[in-house]
Amino acid sequence: MRNCGLFEICAAVGGTLLQGADLSVQDVTIDSRTARSGELYIALVGERTDGHRYVEAALTAGAAAAVVSQMPEKLMSGKGYILVPDTQEALKALATWYRRQFNIPFVQVTGSAGKTTTKEMIASVLSRHYRTLRTEGNLNNHVGTPLMLLRLRPEHEMAVIETGMSHFGEIRYMGEMVQPDVAVITNVGDAHMGNLDGTRRGVLQAKCEIFENLRPNGIAVLNGDDELLRDIALHQETVFCGKREGCHVRISDVTERGINGTDCTVTTAGDVYRLHIASPGGYMVYPAAMAIAIAERMGLDHREIVEGIADYRSVGSRMRVVRMPGERIIIDDCYNANPQAMAEALRLLSLTDCRRRIAVLGDMGELGIGSEQAHRRLGNLAGSCGLNALITIGEQAKWIAEAAGGGAQWFPTIADATEALRRLFTPGTAVLVKASHSMGFTQVVEELEKVQ
Repeated sequence: MRNCGLFEICAAVGGTLLQGADLSVQDVTIDSRTARSGELYIALVGERTDGHRYVEAALTAGAAAAVVSQMPEKLMSGKGYILVPDTQEALKALATWYRRQFNIPFVQVTGSAGKTTTKEMIASVLSRHYRTLRTEGNLNNHVGTPLMLLRLRPEHEMAVIETGMSHFGEIRYMGEMVQPDVAVITNVGDAHMGNLDGTRRGVLQAKCEIFENLRPNGIAVLNGDDELLRDIALHQETVFCGKREGCHVRISDVTERGINGTDCTVTTAGDVYRLHIASPGGYMVYPAAMAIAIAERMGLDHREIVEGIADYRSVGSRMRVVRMPGERIIIDDCYNANPQAMAEALRLLSLTDCRRRIAVLGDMGELGIGSEQAHRRLGNLAGSCGLNALITIGEQAKWIAEAAGGGAQWFPTIADATEALRRLFTPGTAVLVKASHSMGFTQVVEELEKVQ
């Protein structure tokens, strides 16, 4: 964040400046434990805690000022205070105002699966030419998005903002801050369907909120192979990326190399790109095609685009390949899970050239009334993959094991499954680890990494 005076911040959030008209801040925090000198502390009120309890701690730690919705009992000398009706809305208003200070292209990314991968791929390519801000970690919700926008600096020339959702209205809320020049939807799947009328049409409706704030001269970049996205009609230009005929950015000649990545050709109206994508998974061709569509519009040349895609590496527990002694391999894809991503991960596991293949699968969350059916369908798929072993963990994962049959093992908790995991992870084995983030399957990966 650039240096901002409290007086202009107060005007931006529609608050009352109680003290500190001569002060300025250089950053924003919502965590009193990490507050540093010169920061603005915003006291958010959550389900489990109230940031107002920690205003004094944040200011004592060095924060220059605080935004509050409750009148403090006392005002600390030398510190600034802005009183607002609602601190969450103040955070949004501040981010919206601050974003408008930057006349640079903004890309907003959403979708049921692959949001982070696509965001990182786009940023990897754009960064070859522009100083690019990208969403970090899990800062892709109603709190994280404004915090990311407030990290814009004068040197930034581009921004790629990932926005996730689980309910109606959330993409709209974040889009009002981002005001994108480019709107990206990776796909429409079953993730969060339980909160969205229980249908993919509900998911589509929620995702399409991204277009409500797309600039009039902006473009939409969509997965052209997703049946639900094909019929979208907008006033703005729409670019479809996919394998089917009629896509503006066409994917062809795909060669999957298992955990060693994927090769493909991407053809646009003006160029042809032969690509190697180092990260495993055939679905990686879609983020690459979308990145090309955007990069061409932003003026990158052929070399910059190809090198940017080659530089991409997966982040976090997203198809992270861990090579272990004894020709053991862990495919760590436990950041999150939905039926489509589970099926793709099992397919990738089947392509590995290890002597033995096992899968450790857990619950998929927020699938609503269709959850049992989705888990059983996954079990049928897993049972047909020729796995040497299948371990499932969690209440809903029991349905996976039941449908898979063939000796699939079910355990209620990770601790219960640990001994079986270690015993099965023998030399020459590839193991896939995947579940919804709430299952904490990083612990499974950590246990497997201890095997010698």
